[in-house]
Amino acid sequence: MADKWDINVADRLLQLPPYFFGQLNRMKDEKFSTGVDIIDLGMGNPMEPAPKVVIDKLCEAANDLGKHRYSAPCGILSLRRELSQLYERLYNVTLDPDTEVIATIGSKEGFSHLCLAIMGPGDTAVVGDPYFPIHVHSVMLAGGNVINVEMGNDQAFLDRVKYVIEKTSPKPKVLILNYPHNPTAMTVDGVDFFEAVVDLAKQAGIYVIHDFAYWRTCFGDYKAPSFLQAKGAKDVGVEFVTLSKPYNMAGWRIGFCVGNKEMVRALGCIKGYYDYGIFEPIQIAATVAMQEGEPDIVQQNKLYEARRDIVVDGVRRLGWEIDCTRGTMFVWAKVSEAHLAGQGSIDFALRMMAEADVSIAPGRVFGENGEGCVRIALVENEQRLRQAIRNMDGALNKGIEAPTASKLKEKG
Repeated sequence: MADKWDINVADRLLQLPPYFFGQLNRMKDEKFSTGVDIIDLGMGNPMEPAPKVVIDKLCEAANDLGKHRYSAPCGILSLRRELSQLYERLYNVTLDPDTEVIATIGSKEGFSHLCLAIMGPGDTAVVGDPYFPIHVHSVMLAGGNVINVEMGNDQAFLDRVKYVIEKTSPKPKVLILNYPHNPTAMTVDGVDFFEAVVDLAKQAGIYVIHDFAYWRTCFGDYKAPSFLQAKGAKDVGVEFVTLSKPYNMAGWRIGFCVGNKEMVRALGCIKGYYDYGIFEPIQIAATVAMQEGEPDIVQQNKLYEARRDIVVDGVRRLGWEIDCTRGTMFVWAKVSEAHLAGQGSIDFALRMMAEADVSIAPGRVFGENGEGCVRIALVENEQRLRQAIRNMDGALNKGIEAPTASKLKEKG
């Protein structure tokens, strides 16, 4: 059921489900106001700052008063060119910065506006389930329909997608992918998977949108492949990347859409009507991030990997099922039936907030196939992650005494 409104709003708003994280945040704020220290693992909001060299460049550029005017909606050329060069270095993919790259106000804005540009009433998108909510809601806001397919990273998943395409009339228009995946942290091993995606898209005559938000957030020897590495990928689709996670620039709101020039052009057309681009000093600083931020990415990934190990170990000791993921800033765990105690994952998450002072994301808000699972963000330091596990253990196993986060006087 959609949120209730006191005014006569458009039907598209009435079709949207209630925003669960708003409810969770209100509950969190209420506890904060009474002095309770919540360990917030519900949202993928990086705690560490952007690299110092990037912050310094922002300050320098912001002091140039000539750069405070409106900027181009597509992004300044030096920024688009730097992203193109980075793709060449990382993936051996050539991009034309003039026609195949556009800067966006974070990938979420770009994704939403692209759906508005290429979808409308009667159009359908195929999306894996569980899913990142914007992958569904952007389609709905554009007037389109969504068909969810059980999530996967193999040929069986593509076979399910193919079956849906063949059995749906009118034929779906878009396939939306996301690897490394939010919320499940699922990954693909190489370009072969995307080669099969391109073949399917060409046979079916559909577009592909790949959300590559966690392109640089990988652990160990794993390197996430780009969809655009697949032969012919630019013929059928685009890819979104963001600086939010690898460079800890979430609040800076800067991302890119790259690939198929006509899809990029359509997005640029919509953006030309809706916004005046990103503050130019941010774009200048973002250019420096891509030039000089590699050591910072390596260090940040080591932090996430160490946090992942702590959470995976702790969750397994709770008796939950969990895989040791290779990327993203999340872990995805299946809660034991004993701990769910007949509750759904939403009620379970609210219970952990109320009884353990820990905020986690319930799997159900990411789709039907997320029920029974939770997503835990690796955004707190190692001590507080260990404390979160102790708090949940104490709440779930009443015989075990554990200090609550509100009594723990730690910094960070």
